[in-house]
Amino acid sequence: QVQLVESGGGLVQPGGSLRLSCAASGSIFSINTMGWYRQAPGNQRELVAVIISDGSTNYADSVKGRFTISRDSARNTVYLQMNSLKPEDTGVYYCNAHGLGYLGTDFDTWGQGTQVTVSS
Repeated sequence: QVQLVESGGGLVQPGGSLRLSCAASGSIFSINTMGWYRQAPGNQRELVAVIISDGSTNYADSVKGRFTISRDSARNTVYLQMNSLKPEDTGVYYCNAHGLGYLGTDFDTWGQGTQVTVSS
């Protein structure tokens, strides 16, 4: 079993910043990818940013240049630094991790989500 615990969401004014954190724990042998997704009311869940074990990253076009994903592999933790926030960034942000457990089985785990609201 692998668990993800997210933190760092909240209410921020347009142009402000927030930093999200997601820590993975449990039966983890290795993590291949960790990423952030978001879901706004009435919309489907969408990719925000992902980081792979080799350090390569991928971002949604809408957040490029404003958001930065980083990873502390020793702590199985991923961060999302969000700058220049816009009202359209509002939504529930979910952490995802994909990797291999100690029993040799793949895991693909989601966090419980953290609310980000950008509003004046």
